[in-house]
Amino acid sequence: MTAMAIEGFPARPGADRNAFLGLTALVWLGVLSGFGTDSVEHLGKYGLDYPPIVHVHAMAFVGWLVLFTVQVALIRVGRADLHRQLGIAGAMLAAVMVVLGPATAVTVDAARFAAKGETPEFLAIQLTDILAFTGLVGAGLLLRGASSAHKRLMMLGLIYISDAGFARFVNPMAAGPLGNGLLGEVTGLYFGSDLVMLGLGAYDLVTRRRLHPAYIAGVAWTTALQITAVFLLHSPAWKALAMRMIGR
Repeated sequence: MTAMAIEGFPARPGADRNAFLGLTALVWLGVLSGFGTDSVEHLGKYGLDYPPIVHVHAMAFVGWLVLFTVQVALIRVGRADLHRQLGIAGAMLAAVMVVLGPATAVTVDAARFAAKGETPEFLAIQLTDILAFTGLVGAGLLLRGASSAHKRLMMLGLIYISDAGFARFVNPMAAGPLGNGLLGEVTGLYFGSDLVMLGLGAYDLVTRRRLHPAYIAGVAWTTALQITAVFLLHSPAWKALAMRMIGR
């Protein structure tokens, strides 16, 4: 029995190849526009003063984005065999990122507190980001035999961890007119990546007139984590816990 028969979700292989390539390109645009401008500004002011773990984290993240792009391209040209072989490397890299992400966040936030006295409440965003990525990619790998669920969950995982890139350039422009309230804060944190995630759902509604169950579950998961993260940002108990996490 085919994965399509199990899922009951209509196949649109040609359209999907273009759509998923386009969504991947949007992620690249968000990441490059954000980290590109931020990195140039930082280098101009401070030089290469990042802790070594930050460079390793950056290489792992870019490696994931490159690998994901290659995987999408392989499906586009009909090389599912190579796609499956590279999937093993992808699973290994994802496991590294799950460990490296929190370690980098704690290291950087500890350095910021030592240098500038900035308290580490933002760990709520950083840690829920990697938790969202873990859940989405983990589910995507488990459902790799059901292609329509697999590719949507993997795409959602990629989009979600691109929020840091969008938050450096795109999100501030959208959040600016909204002020400093809750809506402005949420927009500043998640606008760009959430918009791309909604774009994936809109594509399914246009082409299938319904949402994929995996997409619905993935968006519910990320929404719950975003609500949790924003709540923790303003929680004194979380602030105290975050201080302990950075050794203070």
